Order: sequence, then structure tokens, then C-alpha cells
Amino acid sequence: MTASNEGGQAILKPSVPIKIAVFASGSGSNFQALAEAVRDGKIHASIELVVCDKPTAFVLERARNFQVETYTFSPKQYASREAYEEVIVSKLQAVGIDLIVMAGYMRLVTNVLVEPYYGRMINVHPALLPAFPGINAPKQALDYGAKLTGATVHFVDGGTDTGPIIAQQAVEIHEQDTLETLGSRIQKVEYELLPKAVGWIAEGRVSLSGRKVKITN
Repeated sequence: MTASNEGGQAILKPSVPIKIAVFASGSGSNFQALAEAVRDGKIHASIELVVCDKPTAFVLERARNFQVETYTFSPKQYASREAYEEVIVSKLQAVGIDLIVMAGYMRLVTNVLVEPYYGRMINVHPALLPAFPGINAPKQALDYGAKLTGATVHFVDGGTDTGPIIAQQAVEIHEQDTLETLGSRIQKVEYELLPKAVGWIAEGRVSLSGRKVKITN
């Protein structure tokens, strides 16, 4: 397995199924969508690990159902983000992870994690970035009076949803929308967009040059 993020070269050039680690903090519905796509042969990959900062999160039950190894940790037991990320990086390297997928992981990340995995770490966000970054993105869109929002899959660069954009899909905001109805429609888009983007990466079709992401046929 080789990787590159310079000069427009493919991020991953897989000769075998890529190994994925999913980071999540909550129910894990995006993990579920991704795991089903892998199980059904739609993505040439294996999910090797779920990393979670909440020992009671339902994503862990989902992971067990798919027989995926889990790693949980309590951030309060560490002196800093860097301290627990050093442990996580060691775990990822021991497993041989090629791609990190952040799917509802509610922790800021530092260079300890970003630097060794830049260009091989992606996130799904419930808005059309660069609009409405950070937490509560659907609420931000409703409060702003936006007519469109959506979902974005992007590379993680250490900022708050600032990394290069891989894929986006719009969701129209209706006048009668509540946070629940809008959030539900955005989630349905995420469940399609995230596996699609991971599939492109697994096929070696995604290249990154500066902030420009290219998807080849």
C-alpha cells in the first residue's frame, strides 16, 4: 500500500483492500452505512478498528455486530489531547491503518494525529462547507435562514472543518422544516455520500494537490 498527497498523485494506490479505522462518539449510524457498503462488496476495503471516546456509545455495539475491533479511551485520564493521540497513533500503526474515517467523532484533533495521516484522514460534515462549520450545523443553517444546506466529505487538516473538499451534496431547506426533519434528510445524504467517497479513495481515484481534490474515472 502506498500513499501520496503531493503533485496531484492518488492518495492511496491499493494493491489489496485498504484498512480503515472509523472514529465515532455517538450512535454510529454513519459507521453502519459504511460497514454495510464494505460487507456488500461495494468498497474494496476492510474496517479494522473503531476508535471511540465514549465507552457507552452505541457505535460500539454496532461495531461488535460487524465483528470489528474497538478501542475506547477516556480523554479525562490523559494530560492533553496530544497524550491520548500518541496512544491512538500507536494503535493505528500497529493495525496497519491506511485510512481514517471520522464519522461523528466529537473531539478536536492535533498535529500528533493529523501529520502522520494527512491526506488519509477524512470527515463527514452535515453542511455545505465552508458554510456552517463546527457543531450544530443543521441548526446553524436553520437559524441563518439558508435555503440550501447539505453534506460534505473532506480531508482533515487540523482546523474546524477546513480541509480540502472531496464530495458534497445539497439538501433543500423547506419553510416547515424543524431541526429533526432537516437533520434526518441530511443524514440520509451522508449515508450515501460517505461510502461513495471512501470507495473512490479505495479505488485509488482521489488525488490531492494543495486544496484541489480530483476524482478520476
